[in-house]
Amino acid sequence: MMKKIYTTLIVLAATLTASAQGWPANYGGVMLQGFYWNSYTDTNWAKLESQADELSQFFELIWVPNSAYANSTSNNMGYHPVYWFNHKSAFGTEAQLRSMIATFKEKNVGIIEDVVINHRASVNSIWLNFPAETYKGVTYQLTAADICKDDESKDNGYNPTGAADTGESWGGARDLDHTGENVQKNVNAYLDFLMNDLGYVGFRYDFVKGYAAKYVGLYNKTAQPRFSVGECWDGNKTVVTNWLNGTKQDGVIQSAAFDFPLKYYINDAFSNNQWTRLNDGSLANDNDYKRYAVTFVDNHDTGPGADSPSAPLYANVEAANAYILTMPGTPCVWLKHWQTYKAAIKKQILVRKAAGIHNQSTIDTKTASSNGYVLKVKGTKGDVLLLLGAATASTDGFKLAVEGTNYKMYVSDGVDISALDDIKEETFTAPDFCVVNEGETCAFFEAPTSWTTVRCWAWNSDCNFTSGNWNSATLCTKVGTNNGKNVWKWTWDGKCYKPNTTTLMDRSGNPTYIIFHNGNGGQTSDLDFKNGGYYNESGAIQGVVTGIEEVRKVMPEGRGNVWYDLRGRRLSGEPTTKGVYIYQGKKILK
Repeated sequence: MMKKIYTTLIVLAATLTASAQGWPANYGGVMLQGFYWNSYTDTNWAKLESQADELSQFFELIWVPNSAYANSTSNNMGYHPVYWFNHKSAFGTEAQLRSMIATFKEKNVGIIEDVVINHRASVNSIWLNFPAETYKGVTYQLTAADICKDDESKDNGYNPTGAADTGESWGGARDLDHTGENVQKNVNAYLDFLMNDLGYVGFRYDFVKGYAAKYVGLYNKTAQPRFSVGECWDGNKTVVTNWLNGTKQDGVIQSAAFDFPLKYYINDAFSNNQWTRLNDGSLANDNDYKRYAVTFVDNHDTGPGADSPSAPLYANVEAANAYILTMPGTPCVWLKHWQTYKAAIKKQILVRKAAGIHNQSTIDTKTASSNGYVLKVKGTKGDVLLLLGAATASTDGFKLAVEGTNYKMYVSDGVDISALDDIKEETFTAPDFCVVNEGETCAFFEAPTSWTTVRCWAWNSDCNFTSGNWNSATLCTKVGTNNGKNVWKWTWDGKCYKPNTTTLMDRSGNPTYIIFHNGNGGQTSDLDFKNGGYYNESGAIQGVVTGIEEVRKVMPEGRGNVWYDLRGRRLSGEPTTKGVYIYQGKKILK
């Protein structure tokens, strides 16, 4: 009996130790980043909860913004938290947060909290005024002794007396001294509250370069989250692997990390056809670290609309998601991409799961050429073969599962992918203010919120349709607002220029490609041009705005005083709501 009890204790201890090893081995789940910058309305707790039935069919984890109170419940993403035990935020009340977490938990989806412990803001913006908070009968509070002595507050009349910062400084809030016992006590209580009171299953550690990696290891050893991922934002793989190794406790890595090196290689490959970059050093390509690789295409900081205009991937985004959903590591799909390419990403996720691809799967083939890339990964139930760009390879023993622009995703013949048949394409309905006049050559662009002007560059091999000079490319016209974004329209002015000159020439065909840019470094990639095309801020074409000629094709002729909408549906009478309609064969703006 004693031997049995002893054996049970060993198994239990091993289980607990395994749960604290940063990220599960052979993990086949997929994560969703359930927000983007300033997504307060789109991703509040109640709205996320309302999507639980759909999201739970595809994702095992959802990463949400920091939910702690930051002195404001509007226009605040939570990255300068003031309170740690008060969780009303711009995304909802604490009750709504708890309800959302519980609803997803019932559907076997865990919520990952964005944990910000490098720095902390103070009450009423007074430099070193931190709140006293009580949890489980104990009061927790930070003082000047808990702030790094080299924090900016020392230059503003205050006297922080902690040890020197163990990482990079952050000027927006007070840098915490993680060497101190009181800071560690506060952080450990906070993490316990997140997991064992609110119900989070793990942590996304913000700005981990701001303090020594060993403290993430210490905190996780105490909190024992099953899922932990650090934002070690660096394109150098060695920097990221050094951070991972720095989290070790008892020789065991205690956290995963976002695969930032792979993110930048993805940009090079999918934007610039530098396919060999996908073979360069990244966590997901390394057998020793792929377990700890959380792969992604873009996130709230790098995607369109963020503060780093050179970071977003504008071209082949759907194909790039197919890539991370074929690779080892744990893929993290960004909400913006999910919303834009939902049907395709659903199918890609189902293919990954049907084949049994997990975070330690074996890469069988990774071959780059000048025109594309071939990737084959072995799953527990079959293989996935991904062809990118114009790459070709033998598909004997495989069947096509899903395809799109510049990618084809195959799966072994014996793998059941019948679930893909239930995925329906999303329909596109253009905003009413988007109008294509008869004979007009034009395009629409839903620009990032940070863009105040939009210029267009459209061309083919013989002719430039917008200007002979990039900086004076044709200005677009703002025509309305959709999804909180300004929508701009480019209309061809009838002039064609010899490429790279200001010499006028006769029109030669239609544009082949189009670029939108803001004249200040922000731009899309080369986008395939479609007349009347409606492009979102990622550069993805959402559909084609129906022009007068296309509408007439579905309009009954000679029907006199009958009104139709732009989808060809007959109305009962003259419309009373604002919009664009067809009346007596003409497009009418009400």
